[in-house]
Amino acid sequence: MQTNEAVNLIGIVGAGAMGSGIAQIASQAGQDVVLFDLSQEALTTSSANLQKVMNRLIEKGKVTSDEASAIQERIEKTTVISRLKDCDLIVEAIVEDLEIKKRVFKRIEEIVSKEAIIASNTSSLSITSLASFCNHPERVIGLHFFNPAPLMPLVEIIPALQTKSDLPKQLMDLMIKWGKSPVIAKDTPGFIVNRVARPFYGEALRILDEGIADVPTIDAAMRESGFRMGPFQLTDLIGHDVNYSVTESVFKSFYFDPRYMPSITQLKLVEAGWLGRKSGRGFYTYNEENLETVDSGNLDSKIQEEISERIISMLINEASDAVYLGIASAEDVDTAMLKGVNYPKGLLIWAEEWGLQKVVSIIDGLRDTYGETRYRCSPLLRKLAAEGGKFHK
Repeated sequence: MQTNEAVNLIGIVGAGAMGSGIAQIASQAGQDVVLFDLSQEALTTSSANLQKVMNRLIEKGKVTSDEASAIQERIEKTTVISRLKDCDLIVEAIVEDLEIKKRVFKRIEEIVSKEAIIASNTSSLSITSLASFCNHPERVIGLHFFNPAPLMPLVEIIPALQTKSDLPKQLMDLMIKWGKSPVIAKDTPGFIVNRVARPFYGEALRILDEGIADVPTIDAAMRESGFRMGPFQLTDLIGHDVNYSVTESVFKSFYFDPRYMPSITQLKLVEAGWLGRKSGRGFYTYNEENLETVDSGNLDSKIQEEISERIISMLINEASDAVYLGIASAEDVDTAMLKGVNYPKGLLIWAEEWGLQKVVSIIDGLRDTYGETRYRCSPLLRKLAAEGGKFHK
């Protein structure tokens, strides 16, 4: 298997927004890159977008003209997949379809050396399943960047069941070299962020469906709590087709656990084609400048507290379970939510600031009100609260 020093040439499969962003990151770190896509149009668009990014960086004084030219020149763009043959690390960044990814992985294996590392940028698909279709599954790993990749610091590193034991550490070191904040996540649905973040959307939708508050009020309550955007603003930005699809995938992957149940309200938006900013309408409507045309909500302190404490407690509960089930360490869970989705603070640190017993009491209150397993308290959270313990030592 490669050493860090031997990872010289990086191959990227897919020249969409994520693949192009990863290519930019690697090149800015001084790596030579081969960016492959079957579509010449996609490669041309990638080049044009990178030129715009470089122009902005030059204007801001972040890079010189010579440095910008060098970054662009280090990226070879090709429609010929055999150009990946000398790459030491290949990162697949194509459509989220397991069968298509499996075919691509098999094709990559036919081209590259036995020592080359093959990584997937998937946000939720099984790395173990992808590895099972390779002749050398020990060199397969998840390398999940967040959009926009050049700006978001987090990278989730996900070993498959078959992954060689020293490979995660090797990629941790490489990602640090690239200026990223890597965390290790167990190969379970949603990894860290896409699992732990589900209540931010799901519980907000539940509050809306119950008529406790309207969309602007719920968003205002969460902004008041320190979040940059409310849950409905964020889902409008992400796109309801994308957000609903991830929720549905996690729900099915966890054998229909009610914690992750999708919302019919959001499904109806998808069915109507009201996908958010990109379609001009979602929970909000947007004008030609893509700005929201909404009021700021009817926020009083009692409603703000009820909304924010309910959603944040459910987020904390999910974060606690991620630690309890060995998906990631408490430190990595907090880092992931800070660096991957810009939460105002780590959820487990937030829990300790509130007091763990307060969180347990809120969740138990929801369970008593609704009688649903959706509101079951994480065993680790309850244990630490009872013992006066902490997530962070």
